[in-house]
Amino acid sequence: MEAVYAAALDAEVGENVMIDWSIEASTFGNCNCDYCCPCQFELRPTHGDCKGVEVGRIERGHFGDVVLDGLHWALLFAWPGAIFEGDGAMQAIIDERADDRQRKALLAVLHGGETEEATTHWWVFHAMSSTVHEPIFKPIDFAVDYEKRSARATIPGILETSGRPIISPATGEEHRVRIDIPAGIEFEIAEIGSASTKATGPIALDLKDSYGQFNMLHHTGKGVVRSRK
Repeated sequence: MEAVYAAALDAEVGENVMIDWSIEASTFGNCNCDYCCPCQFELRPTHGDCKGVEVGRIERGHFGDVVLDGLHWALLFAWPGAIFEGDGAMQAIIDERADDRQRKALLAVLHGGETEEATTHWWVFHAMSSTVHEPIFKPIDFAVDYEKRSARATIPGILETSGRPIISPATGEEHRVRIDIPAGIEFEIAEIGSASTKATGPIALDLKDSYGQFNMLHHTGKGVVRSRK
């Protein structure tokens, strides 16, 4: 995998100098945990294992001199236990609109390349995966509304996922709840909802009304860019 990173841009950088990159993105995720995902609270996953999907749209981004604005990606993942126990599997799906240099750049970032150790969730996901499936390049139709806790994503023949607000069984009204992690490696604040996913391929998913996460992220090779002190 190091060869992928080295070839990511054909960039001429000094030895041991990381490529400068930044990604600001709107993201949506769904995993098999309950709405109050225990993993966010340093507890074991609801059902013992962890599996799910992350989909994102880059609002502003670059990798060296490669512009990444507007590109979509998806990550499918599965671990037999908690993420930190490892032995997981993951697969990246990259927007087919990306040209060759953009594909290599985005894949490098999603696989934890050009990133300080354990400073982004992408680095951790890759480090905790003993199986990294070959990436695929497909059209990704994605829409997300952070405030409304609404999202949908389609990758033909591979993925259908959607998110909605949690509905209170007591009142029938939308229930709004957030998770705030000031020192997190993925987000600072995420809106939480209900989500469902069907995915085929080496990482198959069949999730119904489980944990849904809607958030903005801002990552660089040094980790999460904090908006609050």
